Amino acid sequence: MTSLTPSRARRILGGWSANFIILVLALTQQIILIPLFLKYWSGDTLSAWLTIFAAGNLVLVGDAGLHGWSLNRFLSFKSRDDCDRRTRRYYGAASRLFTFITALLAMLLLGLFVVITPSHALGFSGEPGFDLAFMIMMLGMVVTLPMNLASSLYRARGLYGRVVGVQAWGTAFGQLGQVVGVIVTGSLLVVVVAYVAGLLAPAAFVLFADARRQFPFIGRSRPRISMRWTVGQFAGAFPFAVMNFAEVGLTYVSVLLIGAFVSDRIAIAQWGLTRTIANLLRGLCTQMTLPLAAELGHDHAIGARASLQGLYARGSVFLILFVSVVTSGTLAFWGDFFAIWTHGAIALISRLGPLGAAIALVSSDVIAQLGILFTIIVVETLDRPLRHTALLVAIVLTVVPLGAGLGALISHRLPGTGIVHFLGECVLWLVAMALLAAPLGRKDVRERLIVMIPR
Repeated sequence: MTSLTPSRARRILGGWSANFIILVLALTQQIILIPLFLKYWSGDTLSAWLTIFAAGNLVLVGDAGLHGWSLNRFLSFKSRDDCDRRTRRYYGAASRLFTFITALLAMLLLGLFVVITPSHALGFSGEPGFDLAFMIMMLGMVVTLPMNLASSLYRARGLYGRVVGVQAWGTAFGQLGQVVGVIVTGSLLVVVVAYVAGLLAPAAFVLFADARRQFPFIGRSRPRISMRWTVGQFAGAFPFAVMNFAEVGLTYVSVLLIGAFVSDRIAIAQWGLTRTIANLLRGLCTQMTLPLAAELGHDHAIGARASLQGLYARGSVFLILFVSVVTSGTLAFWGDFFAIWTHGAIALISRLGPLGAAIALVSSDVIAQLGILFTIIVVETLDRPLRHTALLVAIVLTVVPLGAGLGALISHRLPGTGIVHFLGECVLWLVAMALLAAPLGRKDVRERLIVMIPR
């Protein structure tokens, strides 16, 4: 099996380090800030925030898959002798396309706000400033869409860590603004403005300053784009658009539908918080795949099949193992965490209520994506796709019940309540899982297991 070169390992580890920063910020935004918000807000206001947050993130599918498609194009250029020239021409043309999409979506949203009042449609007529906050969130997220193109170029050229660092600084300052805003004013509108500002500032810096500094060859080229070329881009991006909607769209549409059809505002908070955990797990897994995706895309572009197979086989096993461990821990300690997380202000609904519905929705997403991945990617990439898939399924069926059962046993046996009990059971679970995984710390064991992975 092809060895993992030091330079490739450094790029992957560097990407994971950058993604760790994103994970910390996601934990802060979606986990740590919630108890703070509940200290200054009612459950209804928290429901309004979760609805606005869901609507804003739904805008991320507005680029119709062009983010993933442009990354594909940039990677494909790397095998050409005139890579910089092709990249410059494509970046300039795609910039015009992204600008057009952004302007079109902004005008459509403004027209929609004239016809429909968000607070009435979503049941938040009694929430001060909801309509303005909703509009700022939606328009702000639309304006950030061109950042997707620049991010693709950074990823393709091995500078993913840099663009993530810039975004992380903006997000951190945005979160600081949210904290100050909710403490000083208690205003939902102020929190939304701080959140959007934390996204717009780094996007403006990258698009108008840093991208041209890092890639001087892109210049200010803005070639004319034809209708045929534009249709070709959307056609190529269509599979990515489908995947984006499956990963992001279905996640946040459900929150908006709850707001539109359910009169109980607390139910929105319950559902939104449950979806937050599911989204966090999914986002964590996605972030873990991004550094690998760039390397796999490079191998595919230059036709390095042996290297592609080796990296995909090992990477998929590592990721499924990671996902299984995280999922098992979440299942074991979800109830205790929810009670501490919300200060008891929102009661956790029955295990088979919206939580069960959330699990069902996530499962349907996973099944759909596994079907697509198996038929399109795994079969084309590996020589033994059935054996490899069977190994991944076996890992999930082994690790998830083991981790969840171990967590349940620790929770039952450990005395105490509250945050001390929760932290104690988490520490004991981590220690127990580390002991079970200790053999993987030996290089000879790892090498024997790697050789056994079907590819």
